Parts: sequence; structure tokens; C-alpha cells
Amino acid sequence: MRWWDIDGGVLALERELFGADSWSPELFWSELADPVSRRYVVAESGRDLAGYGGVSVQSDEAYIQTIAVAPAYQRRGIGRTLLADLLTTARLRGAMTAGLEVRADNAPAQLLYARFGFEPVGIRRGYYQPSNVDAVVMFVEGVGAASYEQLLERSRGPADGR
Repeated sequence: MRWWDIDGGVLALERELFGADSWSPELFWSELADPVSRRYVVAESGRDLAGYGGVSVQSDEAYIQTIAVAPAYQRRGIGRTLLADLLTTARLRGAMTAGLEVRADNAPAQLLYARFGFEPVGIRRGYYQPSNVDAVVMFVEGVGAASYEQLLERSRGPADGR
């Protein structure tokens, strides 16, 4: 992701998917301003923005900051590909664990994360504001292990899920 992607589709997709809970342009810019501990990527199909995601890595811990896939591109493996890319970055930067928050009402995303070994460890009540939706906190250990690298390699199938 580059700064021009923010106004070039990321903000529109963010608002479409997350409504009032959307990140601001300033938040995206501040994330992109820290390439040492952050990595943000976009998925494109032709000229369309199909999705985006970001990860933060501090010491041996990674945190998936965001993943979004445009409705027209959902259920085609794009979220899986984005997550695999972010977790590969985390591994390369020395992460041993990874965590994230996901909306409690987003069962498809929770299933995706579970496929990558994430397990629920708690609930943050009213985390998403102003909608007051709870967040499920999920973690996975062993991201730095060879067996996890194999899981990531298996997840890199065709983007359409075949």
C-alpha cells in the first residue's frame, strides 16, 4: 500500500465495509509512515481494489491491524492470500505469536482466522465505536515454527480458492 492508495480506493472500501467504525485517512497515513514496524498491502484485480491488509510487528509479536475485501471479491481467497502475506511478513520480522481483533458479528472472518490457527482468547465489549460492537480477541502461537511456515505455504493456492 502506498499513500495514493488511501484516497485511491482504500478509504471508500473502508467506509463501505465498516461504516461509522471506519479508520480515518490520518490513521492510515500514520500506519504507512512507520515501515519499520508496519506493513500494509493491497490486492488488485485489474484496476479494481479487491482488498487490503496491514500488520504491526513489535519484537516477537505481530498484530493483524486490518484486513478488508471488497464485496465483489469476497469468497475468492483474497482474504486468505492477504492474511498469509501478512503472517509471512511477521515471520520474516521475527514474530513468534500473532493476534488480532475481529467483530463478534463477523463469523466468516473468524473462520478464516481459525484456519490459520488463531483461537479466541477473550472479548472486548463495545470495542468497535461508535457502533458499540464487541470484538473477539484471537491469538496464534508458533508463527515462527517451521510447521507454521508449511501452513502458510499450503494457504497460497489460487486466489479464487480452487
